[in-house]
Amino acid sequence: MYLNCHSFHSLRYGTIPLEELVEQAVSFGVKAMALTDVNTVTGIYDFIKSCQQAGIKPLIGMEFRWGFSLCYVGLAKNAAGLAEMNRFLTRHNFDNTPLPFPAPEFKDVFIIYTTENLPDVLKENEYIGIRPEELQKLILTDLKNRIGKMVVLQPVTFRTRTEYNLHRILCAVDRNIILSRLSPDDHCRESEVMIASDTLASYYENYPQIISNTEKIIEQCNFEFDFKTPKNKKYYTSSKKDDMKLLNTLAEQGLVWRYGRNNIKAEARMKKELTVIDQLKFSGYFLITWDIIRYSNSQGFMHIGRGSGANSIIAYCLGITDICPLELDLYFERFLNLNRKSPPDFDIDWSWKERDTILEYIFSRYGSDHVAFCGTNVEFKYRSIFREVGKVFGLPKEELDALAKNPMDLHPTNKVVRQVQQYGMLLEKYPNQRSMHSCGILISEEPITNYTPLEMPPKGFPIVLFDMHTAEDIGLEKFDILSQRGIGHIDDTVKLIEKNKGIRLNIRDTSISKNEKSCNDFLGIGRTIGCFYIESPAMRGLLRRLKCDNYKTLVAASSIIRPGVAQSGMMKEYIFRHNNPSRFEYFHSVFEEQLGETYGIMVYQEDVIKIALHYGGLPAADGDILRRAMSGKGRSKAALQKVKDNFFECCQRQGHPLKLSEEIYRQIESFAGYSFCKAHSASYAVESYQSLYLKVHYPVEFMTAVINNQGGFYRTEVYVHEAKMSGAIIHNPCVNKSEYETTLYGSHIYLGFMHLQGLEAKIAVFIQQEREKNGDYLSLEDFINRVPVGIEGLQILIFIGALRFTGKTKNQLLITARLIMVNFKPENRNLMLLQEPIKKFELPVLERSPFEDAFDEIELLSFPVSCSPFDLLQTKFRGDVMAKDLLMYHKKTVRMLAYLISRKHVPTKMGAMYFGTWIDADGEFFDTVHFTDSLAKYPFQGGGCYLLLGNVEIDYHFPTITVTKMAKMPFIADPRYSNTNDRQYKVHEQIREDVSMTHRKPYPQEHEINLPRNKMKN
Repeated sequence: MYLNCHSFHSLRYGTIPLEELVEQAVSFGVKAMALTDVNTVTGIYDFIKSCQQAGIKPLIGMEFRWGFSLCYVGLAKNAAGLAEMNRFLTRHNFDNTPLPFPAPEFKDVFIIYTTENLPDVLKENEYIGIRPEELQKLILTDLKNRIGKMVVLQPVTFRTRTEYNLHRILCAVDRNIILSRLSPDDHCRESEVMIASDTLASYYENYPQIISNTEKIIEQCNFEFDFKTPKNKKYYTSSKKDDMKLLNTLAEQGLVWRYGRNNIKAEARMKKELTVIDQLKFSGYFLITWDIIRYSNSQGFMHIGRGSGANSIIAYCLGITDICPLELDLYFERFLNLNRKSPPDFDIDWSWKERDTILEYIFSRYGSDHVAFCGTNVEFKYRSIFREVGKVFGLPKEELDALAKNPMDLHPTNKVVRQVQQYGMLLEKYPNQRSMHSCGILISEEPITNYTPLEMPPKGFPIVLFDMHTAEDIGLEKFDILSQRGIGHIDDTVKLIEKNKGIRLNIRDTSISKNEKSCNDFLGIGRTIGCFYIESPAMRGLLRRLKCDNYKTLVAASSIIRPGVAQSGMMKEYIFRHNNPSRFEYFHSVFEEQLGETYGIMVYQEDVIKIALHYGGLPAADGDILRRAMSGKGRSKAALQKVKDNFFECCQRQGHPLKLSEEIYRQIESFAGYSFCKAHSASYAVESYQSLYLKVHYPVEFMTAVINNQGGFYRTEVYVHEAKMSGAIIHNPCVNKSEYETTLYGSHIYLGFMHLQGLEAKIAVFIQQEREKNGDYLSLEDFINRVPVGIEGLQILIFIGALRFTGKTKNQLLITARLIMVNFKPENRNLMLLQEPIKKFELPVLERSPFEDAFDEIELLSFPVSCSPFDLLQTKFRGDVMAKDLLMYHKKTVRMLAYLISRKHVPTKMGAMYFGTWIDADGEFFDTVHFTDSLAKYPFQGGGCYLLLGNVEIDYHFPTITVTKMAKMPFIADPRYSNTNDRQYKVHEQIREDVSMTHRKPYPQEHEINLPRNKMKN
């Protein structure tokens, strides 16, 4: 009887979570019900499964609304009916046109109108929904003549009075108005609750035709969905046979390319993988990915194939990945095995500048009807909840800010705030809006609108209305088309090298960078600023602790730096064993044979498979099941117990002692959930080497590219500093030299206009375009004549020194600019300046402090360029010890003066602590530790220079200073405001620091790791 039910997927309208809606239906004896969320089918697939488990017949539909107005409700008779509605709504979503009234012609959809909104004539598939409280209208109005086309309408939107209030709050949030301004038409009726089926039927006992019509619709709506059959595009060619033929050919060609001829081991691995791919019918997935890579290569784009796909030699031979699985002993079963039913998952990265071109190709090549982005549900979060709900209750901005920023126990205790808290907490985890998945692309065999309507977000690529989990559940596996700025660093550097030095470098040939001696030297001392994945303070510290000087150690470092791995204690133990190879025993001979590379520690997910295979005697495919079960990849407790029992049975058959097997299982259990895919680490390591090779051999070009890609662990200032340390000469923006991005001339770097705070982007771009079109700017007057810049933008350019080519001082330029522009009208730009000679002014000579430029730079760039931050200190003291000498001061107290780069918050059982990263007056980096007791007395006070007192600790070749005292050192007053005391220290506040907060439980102490360093005694 329920033909119009809403879940919380009716965004900012429905209040009932999907599963709870079905549970309520069971409690009220409902035998059939329809999910008709507002303009979406987000929840229908979970709804179908829940209803089938509960013995309820699921009906699928949508409530069509335009704006806040209800148009009609649609119910699908079958899959074709859902597709009709999806295509109808998609068209209006894309065109942003109002939904038509009455409803269009539908072949397999029932349409239900309300009594307030009726067409004069109803089509055969159209009905009028009448609510119980409206039945009296059938006595006195013309509606009594239309009873033959009526059905029961008892909408469901909420469950309780509290949820009714929550619904009204959601409606107010949706309309962006306060609660008191809601009109009755803005929200649902108070009757929109579920009641017992018998009670609902009794209201209509005098109208058997209405009940009959309702039952007829329920009977004729038979939407069935096959969750087991894959929905992805089946074939790249026209058939599975042709796909496999093409895949075999490409694999054989790639085998020769990668391994040469007659490599028996590689050929055997290739044939084995092809057999599994054929049996699992995944050839189309491989070929579509290969096709995307082929297009990328044709455009000269660089890509990185990573993730578990790098476990495949076929992927390596097809050029999808650049990781040789034989070199690293990578198990194909970690990626694909006969127990796996879902398609493989390739993660492919492109430069953030080129990803859209790849996406456009995919949509064009495979058809807009068959390609879309995965959606995501953006939930109400703590801050947004209190802002949104507080706004509805009429709270001012200051109170909203306080509620959003502070924990609830610090909120005021008045009645309104208590209501905001009550209803706000009800909204936690409720979906608030739909968005686009960052990288997941769906390519379907049938039109994608068979499964969902599509929306067109501002990005310009359509999205489905469900997330990746629902997509996987219904058989649509995503292609991960990602972007990262690290590839932009590499790609742009290669282009800069060719432009600046005339050298064409094939950085894709990983043999030139991987394990290259100079790169390994830089790795060992942590000189990796700007390099993908290995530039953070934690990673640089790890590289130094390991004295990392080879590819395989870098692969391991890329894995053990992960938070989960560190949390399990593996990172500390790995560092110990790496530096003390004679101070531990391998737990069992299998650990030495299979995990000797990582000193008997299960660092990678593949290691779990190795131990299961070589110690337990399980097939590799079963070893992957064990890994997945341990890491909680959707396995039930019963399935985990089955895997555990199988492991011990196999160990017993191998003749292993039970206690030994139990300890090994405990280690697997401890590590499997934290470990990282080795192929993923290897992909990261290869890209890290590519970045590092460019940094070592072409440092100025590399740092310029890093600055331009605006991405990395640190702020732009740090990369500018690193460029300077690499031999570059840094210049402020110049209208005759600079472009929107930072430019390079030999070893001279000119910062780009994009870095100027306050300068409009369109003016920044115009300056470059106009210069390229009509030549250099000849004077201030010429610049004003040619560039449509206002006085504010012109002053920014003057203050940063962008017009220094004129030979005039900033003061002279400012006076001249104001005299010219005081009566200047933009519409007369060309006429006035070209036809009237500029008056020559006698300008006074004004004294200017050499530090005024530095403060201009801090104000406009957030960091000084013309001098070092140390030059701005009131003191001439530069510290007793420099960073390069710290290795000589183990266990000694040192006093250092340093500029703060970044600090990382770390939770401990004693309270918060921080790791600090600094540079000294020589420009060298070093690191500090600040424990809770020290921070209580000597806290960080923002960006700038500090005097540090602390004790040096050398931890496996890596010096850190445990700070006992710290004081921020004063800079000189801003000489530009020598006559106004209130502004002399204002600009100093713009000197930045990078702060990284950590939200996790404290890591275990060494004694809590419980990883034995000795063999077990029998």
